[in-house]
Amino acid sequence: MLATWTWIVTIALSLFFIGMSLRFRKKSNESFLQFAIAGGTLPFFLILFTDIATIMGVGNFVGHSSKGFEIGVANIPFIIGEQGVKILFALLFAGFAARFTYKSIAELLNDLILRDKVSRALVGILTSAIMIAWIGGQAKGMGQLFSVFTGADPLPLIFFFSAVFIIYTTIGGMYSVVWTDFIQGVLLLGLAIWFYIKVYAKIDFSYTKLKSMLVDVGAGSLTEINISGWEVITLFVTGCFGVLAAQVYWQRCFAANNPKAASRAMLYSGIVAIIFTILASVSGMVVKALNPNAESSNAISWLILNEMSQLVALLFFILIFLAAISSASSQLHSAAIVIVNDLIIPFSKEVKDKTLVSISKWLVVIVGIFSITAAIYSESIISLFSFAYTMTGGGVVPVLIVGLLWKSRKSERFEMGSHNSKVSVWGGRIGLLSGAIISVVFGILWGVLISALLTIVISLIFPNKTNSNRTIEFKNA
Repeated sequence: MLATWTWIVTIALSLFFIGMSLRFRKKSNESFLQFAIAGGTLPFFLILFTDIATIMGVGNFVGHSSKGFEIGVANIPFIIGEQGVKILFALLFAGFAARFTYKSIAELLNDLILRDKVSRALVGILTSAIMIAWIGGQAKGMGQLFSVFTGADPLPLIFFFSAVFIIYTTIGGMYSVVWTDFIQGVLLLGLAIWFYIKVYAKIDFSYTKLKSMLVDVGAGSLTEINISGWEVITLFVTGCFGVLAAQVYWQRCFAANNPKAASRAMLYSGIVAIIFTILASVSGMVVKALNPNAESSNAISWLILNEMSQLVALLFFILIFLAAISSASSQLHSAAIVIVNDLIIPFSKEVKDKTLVSISKWLVVIVGIFSITAAIYSESIISLFSFAYTMTGGGVVPVLIVGLLWKSRKSERFEMGSHNSKVSVWGGRIGLLSGAIISVVFGILWGVLISALLTIVISLIFPNKTNSNRTIEFKNA
């Protein structure tokens, strides 16, 4: 019965979201600007709920509960870095980004700081890594949950689920994504609050009782951060810097109709993300206290299937479906826009706007298929995200921060079309590559430090000869 209702609900919601996207087909086809960032016209409530729906993916509910089951409160530093940085982003970058109508963080870096199409392409590749990992993670998480709930092969649902968000993202672009995110975000918040009330009722809403239960099953260490200070800092920086480089958040700020809307939306969504992700991680500890022999990857699923009713199980599946599809569609759309905007436009002759829209739609399909295929071979949702965060955060963020702080003309504020940074072409290139490589090999702390130092040193040794445009720029770029 549960399997039947799971399929019924999945199909009904899928048809509804695809139907919604048809309403925005004409508007999204007007121009690449409309398809990419809705013409920079989105109001506060849409930015808020698309931020919430994008942030709260499968990893926040399933992945982090598994980590909580495995390492307990030691997972919280990563959560604070990954989710708390959205508050930092809101305070420092969201309002700044909303002043512009760029389509990607790479375009912003290129116009204000680097003026180098090679560096722009490198940033595009690095930021795409996070999005591809996230897309695949959502599909894989959905498939795992479906398999646990029904005992069926997860591949059919993974393919069906993926086809749905690929279709509606292709049809309506940013408009489809944000309006479906609005519906998904409202439902997601309501279901999440209800679900965690059910979970924490198992420990009478008492952390003291949870600690006692964990001690009774020999897992008292989960209530202690028994990792080194260096590891804590590394977890925090990995989550923090990865989010600062996430195209999906910058893109929503570019799409906002004013800076205040962008900063408020990111601030509120960051607060929501911290609360619910910590709740997810601690819920994994609740499962550990109830059944220390459960599989960590299926911790929260075990709780639902063995300790709760079929209605709760169905509603939890709806919750995860909404979380997964909203995150996947947002990341997919952003990835396609980055490829067009930063890997195709700078290296092409002038391309017509309608052609750019068409290329973007084809790339939505191609990137979606590639991401899902890659995810099938990944062992962990969180490891997928962490690797992408490490590589991208260590490469892009140091160059971004150095470039914004190290101005050529300190008294002038940044304006579109006006280069104002002392970071040179070679400083940017070396900083990006060294940060990404060293972060993966030796850890993100070393990657960030060396990237920032090399960006400055190389820029001093090999400065630009002129502050004028050094690369060919096209109207569509």
